[in-house]
Amino acid sequence: MLKLEIVTPEKKVFDDSVESVTIPTASGQAGILASHVPVISALKPGILTIEQKGRSERIAVSEGFVEVSGDIVSVLTDSADTPSEIDATSARADKDAAEKALAAVSTSSLEDTRDLRIQLELANARLELIANR
Repeated sequence: MLKLEIVTPEKKVFDDSVESVTIPTASGQAGILASHVPVISALKPGILTIEQKGRSERIAVSEGFVEVSGDIVSVLTDSADTPSEIDATSARADKDAAEKALAAVSTSSLEDTRDLRIQLELANARLELIANR
């Protein structure tokens, strides 16, 4: 078993023992099981999946960091939303706004559009999360 903590600047979102967790990192999806090697990685916007007591729980997360040390997984993120916390209309509006803003600066460098791309990735993750509720 792993101890998983998910923390945002506003609150502790999750703090419990889990069987596994799959985390969206900058280098792809990372599946974490008990006795995982120590790791520190950048978190990218996406869906974090928790396996606990034979059930799956999914949470949309934003940028941040993940640290695995022993059997403790700490996720520090700017935001973490469960499906019940996401407003579909607001998530669609966020996606549309990010797409329009990116289109307006389409000739800018990747570095200049980084924040807009992150906003779009988070909006897409939130919409994906609520698509099946």
